[in-house]
Amino acid sequence: MGPDVRAELVRDVMTPGVVAVRPDASLVEAARLMRAQDIGGVVVADGQEVVGVLTDRDIAVRAVAEGLDPQTVSARSVCTPDPLVVGPHDPLGAAAALMREHAVRRLPVVEDGLPVGMVSLSDLADAWEADSADSAR
Repeated sequence: MGPDVRAELVRDVMTPGVVAVRPDASLVEAARLMRAQDIGGVVVADGQEVVGVLTDRDIAVRAVAEGLDPQTVSARSVCTPDPLVVGPHDPLGAAAALMREHAVRRLPVVEDGLPVGMVSLSDLADAWEADSADSAR
């Protein structure tokens, strides 16, 4: 049997790199970026500082469903401000616990104050599913 390759830390499963929009970006701009990158959420960053997380659901529920104009409404006004974050060296269980406790599906990964990636609930599920499949062999 080869070495144990189970993913145990956030860095093992996160999507590296950060897709970000400025706080004053329009929701249309953010949605187009999500579509182009095939992702469900972006970091709202003021320079290198993470000031929020904006998801496709935020756009739908907090803006479109309220009748707001996505051309003129800013990412900052609809995003979840001051988001919870995890570090790349945090255990997967800690990330999962934060997601469960706060009912969020994505967390920015921040190291030394800088965003370095994003981890999602599906990233965790995929890692645990692969681990279960390996254990069953």
